Amino acid sequence: MLVSKNRDTSSLLRSEKKSLLRFLALYTALVILLITLLSLFYYQSQEKLMFSNQRAELSKYAYIQTKRLKVLHYFFPERTTYPRDPRFKSAIYDIEHKKIFSLLEDGNVHFNEEIYLSNHHVHFVKLLDTYYLGTKYLIIEVKEDTAWRSEALKRIVGYGMLAFIFFMMFGLVLARLFLKPMRDSIMLLDRFIKDTTHELNTPLSTILTNIEMMDTEVMAEKNKKKLNRINIAAKTVSHLYRDLTYLTLEQEKNYNDEEIELQGLIRNRIEYFAAMAQTKHLHFDLDLDNVIIHADKQKVTRVIDNLISNAIKYNKRGGKIGIRLRIGKLEIWDTGVGINEEKIPFIFDRYMRFNQSEGGFGVGLSIVKKILDEYHITIEVHSKVQEGTRMVLSW
Repeated sequence: MLVSKNRDTSSLLRSEKKSLLRFLALYTALVILLITLLSLFYYQSQEKLMFSNQRAELSKYAYIQTKRLKVLHYFFPERTTYPRDPRFKSAIYDIEHKKIFSLLEDGNVHFNEEIYLSNHHVHFVKLLDTYYLGTKYLIIEVKEDTAWRSEALKRIVGYGMLAFIFFMMFGLVLARLFLKPMRDSIMLLDRFIKDTTHELNTPLSTILTNIEMMDTEVMAEKNKKKLNRINIAAKTVSHLYRDLTYLTLEQEKNYNDEEIELQGLIRNRIEYFAAMAQTKHLHFDLDLDNVIIHADKQKVTRVIDNLISNAIKYNKRGGKIGIRLRIGKLEIWDTGVGINEEKIPFIFDRYMRFNQSEGGFGVGLSIVKKILDEYHITIEVHSKVQEGTRMVLSW
């Protein structure tokens, strides 16, 4: 699985960002729904207002047409010319909704509605008490004046955009309040790590120096084993200390890029971790070519140390650690516990840990990702639970 680049692992964790995005997505959906409902309500109110204005005029037209039908019915029974008017069109239907005569452009008549809009025409349905020419329903039709709709839509879009911007600004304020406790916790943890790092420096240096000065030739075998365990523990703390130092003091240091012979550096770091690997009876499978890269040696060392340390830490007893180096590619694999596939995208988040049985603050891989991004090196993570993990660096 290819892990995305250019993530700022020093700010929010990806899982927290995901929660925030879900909140904003839900909030945005609710805002859009609210604005849509208000817009629909406003549109319907404007339509009712238009009908109200049209009703008076259409009632007048219906009265005029009714008089014409009455005259035609009583005084000119022999005539068959239906009365017409340039201001409107009309139709007459009997009590059973059968058409007697129609001039309507839209013949879809809603007999159960007094006034309605259909196909850009306003229809007014009037029930006649006297059946002139057998007519029970008189339909008056005029073309819709679309000015009201254009004005309504213009207001809906204008005020809707203003309301959306207002609610989104309000949502961002809520999001900041939502994030504040989490940001405060991360800042508190950063300060704690920085203070702890300063306190570790002197005693750790003393322990490592004294271990190196001890003469193991005159020691009893059981004391050698005890010293070896102390050495392993000290190196474990030393590795963690260097990670914390890089994490908290990286902005205060000056780094210099240089030509680095990777094969020698990797062998040197394997020798450094040999005692730790020996405690779990791990075997290194090396396939290293001569490769030179241009980078800062301390940063590259941090990357290699963290990847080898994790391969040791999360491996099974009697397992293997493989390292394959080629031009433009470095692979480090192990036969360890593996990682669930759905958790792989989060392994480079700071303070993220997936195995609580092992120590650490969960900062090692976040440092690895930050350094690799700085040198435009991609990293792929392939892992299966109980089968192992493979890290592939490409440049």
